[in-house]
Amino acid sequence: MGTQNIIIKVEKKSIADELGIKPGDELLHINNAKIQDVFDYRMAILDEYIELSVKSPNGTETVYEIEKDEYEDLGISFESGLMDDAKSCNNKCIFCFIDRLPKGMRETLYFKDDDSRLSFLSGNYVTLTNMSDDDMNRIIKHRLSPINISVHTTDSELRLFMLKNPNAKNIIYMIEKLYDAGVSMNYQIVLVKGVNDKEHLDKTINDLVKYIDLGRSLSVVPVGITKYADGLFEVEPFSPEECAEIIGQIDNYGEKFKKEHGSRFVYAADEFYIISGKEIPDYEYYEDFPQLENGVGMIALMQDEFDEAIKTAKYLGDEKEISIVTSAAAFDFISGLCNKISQMFPSIIATPYKITNEFFGETVTVSGLLTGQDIIKQLKNKPLGDKLLIPKNALRFDDVVFLDDVTVEDVEKELSVGVKAVQVDGAAFLAEILK
Repeated sequence: MGTQNIIIKVEKKSIADELGIKPGDELLHINNAKIQDVFDYRMAILDEYIELSVKSPNGTETVYEIEKDEYEDLGISFESGLMDDAKSCNNKCIFCFIDRLPKGMRETLYFKDDDSRLSFLSGNYVTLTNMSDDDMNRIIKHRLSPINISVHTTDSELRLFMLKNPNAKNIIYMIEKLYDAGVSMNYQIVLVKGVNDKEHLDKTINDLVKYIDLGRSLSVVPVGITKYADGLFEVEPFSPEECAEIIGQIDNYGEKFKKEHGSRFVYAADEFYIISGKEIPDYEYYEDFPQLENGVGMIALMQDEFDEAIKTAKYLGDEKEISIVTSAAAFDFISGLCNKISQMFPSIIATPYKITNEFFGETVTVSGLLTGQDIIKQLKNKPLGDKLLIPKNALRFDDVVFLDDVTVEDVEKELSVGVKAVQVDGAAFLAEILK
């Protein structure tokens, strides 16, 4: 048990609150059974009658008999969201981004999770390489769906080479087991030049589409490359021409699958379009946006949100100047939005600033990996106006700290301007500028 089952919060007027359960109490058993993790807990409290064994900080153990509605929650939260330690990754992937981080960052950034429970709870992608038959059976028992799987390739020997884990060869067996049990899945391919692209990508797409009724979507994303790669597998960036070829390869399959199955199934990340210079597809192309967290369709969605919001937007305030932090990848797109705002509302000057990622290397172009020190260095003594907007996905720890441990307060102090973090959402972006 340990601290994983320590209760840290009790909702007011909840069942637990009415029983007198307090933060600091420890959950011992439900119906005389130990609780391994959050999924055991969730399944156990579904019953209309349960017996809850709890120990207070002074060591007193109490058994509560509870009658409730079948899906009624108890109203308690635990010190660990999983009620267990997250499982770390046992792979030594040739393209691992964490291995390519600089030294000296906070310890949590170097933890490589590969936990199917986080896949269900947080949308993380997992390789399935560290899962036992018991782990698989628990997924099936608890009907955890969807599971997000980092496939990379369905060629057994190539996957072994890429992940450096003997269990990597079992990917199709694992997918079929989940499929047969009715577990839905999303897939991811991190594409590495000269390794799992071209004919290998063809094979992977064709193998995975066989499970399309439960394998809901497949994203193809370019490998992340930093400047910290000494002694690691040499990974090369894709050229604009190669990115265009990859898009064409994926689109050919997408059109085919749309006709055969009613869904495109496979999508290229926005980054391929940006690098190639090809136009981002429109909103309808991405269907229900199943791979947003992998950077697939984010620009199309944000554009649609912005276009809808600006139709009814109004601004009657004073003249003002707003500055916007953008990554290299998003700069042209954000510039276009700023131009529309300035045309429609002449009293607003919205200026985007492209931040080059010097911390990780210029090959890293996404907003989620911008650092506070790069923002400060590159915007020092720039005319920033009344407010500086930054992308919220660049922040960690309750939206106040960048990856390099620079805080929003640090940026405000160094640049002498108020800073506001904004969601990657077109309507929210416009609303913050007009506020």
